[in-house]
Amino acid sequence: MFDRYQGGERALLLHIDFQTLNSEQNQAQIAEFVELVTSADIQVLDLVTSKRSAPHAKFYTGSGIIEQLSELVKLHEADVIIFNHHLSPAQERNIEKACQCRVVDRIGLILDIFAQRASTYEGKLQVELAQLRHLSTRLIRGWTHLERQKGGIGLRGPGETQLETDRRLLRGRIDAIEKRLNKVSRQREQGRRSRQRTELPTVSVVGYTNAGKSTLFNQLTDADVYAQDQLFATLDPILRRLPVGPGQDIILADTVGFIRDLPHDLVAAFRATLEETKNADLLLHIIDVSDPQWQQKQASVEQVLEEIGAYEVPILNVMNKIDATEGLVPIVEKNNEGIPEYVYISAKASSGLDILRRSIATLVASERVNVTLKLPPREGKMRGLLFDLHAVTEELVDELGNFSLTIDISLSDWRRIQQRLESNIEQYVVS
Repeated sequence: MFDRYQGGERALLLHIDFQTLNSEQNQAQIAEFVELVTSADIQVLDLVTSKRSAPHAKFYTGSGIIEQLSELVKLHEADVIIFNHHLSPAQERNIEKACQCRVVDRIGLILDIFAQRASTYEGKLQVELAQLRHLSTRLIRGWTHLERQKGGIGLRGPGETQLETDRRLLRGRIDAIEKRLNKVSRQREQGRRSRQRTELPTVSVVGYTNAGKSTLFNQLTDADVYAQDQLFATLDPILRRLPVGPGQDIILADTVGFIRDLPHDLVAAFRATLEETKNADLLLHIIDVSDPQWQQKQASVEQVLEEIGAYEVPILNVMNKIDATEGLVPIVEKNNEGIPEYVYISAKASSGLDILRRSIATLVASERVNVTLKLPPREGKMRGLLFDLHAVTEELVDELGNFSLTIDISLSDWRRIQQRLESNIEQYVVS
């Protein structure tokens, strides 16, 4: 529905320091902002920075900065002004009117990059859904191009304004895309059930964008996933079978990278894709240890994992790019229980990959629950969930109708069942 951006636009950038971060953290955010813009194939004309204690209600920034931007627009003949912040629809319109130039905020920039990267049918639908949700809040004048979706003439109801018509058309388009994505989600669920029947654990690669996820994925699986030194090089999830030990295989999933202040509309739109992460048996959290801000970025990823309901999945932290960090060598750090917690590697130099495979094998082998449950007849929902997950290896029924189930299930699925049920499954474990 939306024309793909072809790149080449000339932009002025604005970043405001609200003095909540130290100087090093602020400079890191500016560097990431510039990298985001260049990843969108936009030419940076000038970068304007300022300090404020709080956002301005009308322009987000001060009137003096707005005057400066207006002059720079005329001087450089800029096509767009890009803010490294989230603007309200009213603020966006006020700045456009004052500067006589198109304005894009951080969310719009990220959506634009995603629109460029999407290559599959599902990815394009997800991006369009996120764009529509974002733009629906900025709908103030007629979107006549939407009328082509349903014919246009004769569609408007009695007493309905053009804006009301456009909003209804927009809502109809969003509903249509959501139905298609729900169908894709059901197809993904069928794929997951097929993998569960093969009893192969799924390991999902997550991490901050440009941390080296796709490079590691290619090195481990001999795949040919697009991997470049740019933000959001990977958008569509890719799955490959990977041997990690003698007779021990896993399904490795490469997923979209996360970023600070990831738009909520984007998280919601990519629900089907992120389910690969949520339903994994283990997460490989790839961290660029050469980045001075890696701890803050690690916290940003963990926040998104919590948002999508994946925070309970076991995590192995993979400290990548040790070749760019002095004094680091391939090594495994274990917790007090002897379970691998941090693995130091270099995906680019293929260093430490063997110890990473061994660590994965240890975790997916140990993270399983093998118990016997005695369920009363009233716990039919619990029994059904266990069978849906192919966790029941044997079932016996006594004369009172009680079910004796022998269970073999991943720890992550065991925890999910506990969250979904009203009663505690632990009470039915036979000691």
